[in-house]
Amino acid sequence: MTQSPIAAPTPDDIVVEDDGLTQRLDREADAILASGEDEGSVASIRQAVKDDAERVRQKVADQIDDAREGIRDEPIRTTLYALGLGVIIGMMLRR
Repeated sequence: MTQSPIAAPTPDDIVVEDDGLTQRLDREADAILASGEDEGSVASIRQAVKDDAERVRQKVADQIDDAREGIRDEPIRTTLYALGLGVIIGMMLRR
C-alpha cells in the first residue's frame, strides 16, 4: 500500500470565516487588471475597501457590545474567568 505524500498547504487551502469580502475584492482587482487601470475602477476598489472596513468595524463594535453586556449580566462569572486566565498565564510565564 502506497501512501501519497502530504503536500504543503497553499494560500488557497486557507478558509477564512468571512471569505465573501475577500472574494469580492479579488474580483474587483481582477476586473481592474483586465480592463486596464482607469480611474473609475480604482475608485470602485477604494469604495469596496471602505465598505468592507466599515463592515469589520461594525462587527467588532457588535462583539464589544456583546462582551460588555455579558460582563454586566454576570460580573462574578466574568471576574472568575479573568482571574483563572491570569493565573494560567502567570504559571506559564513563571517557567
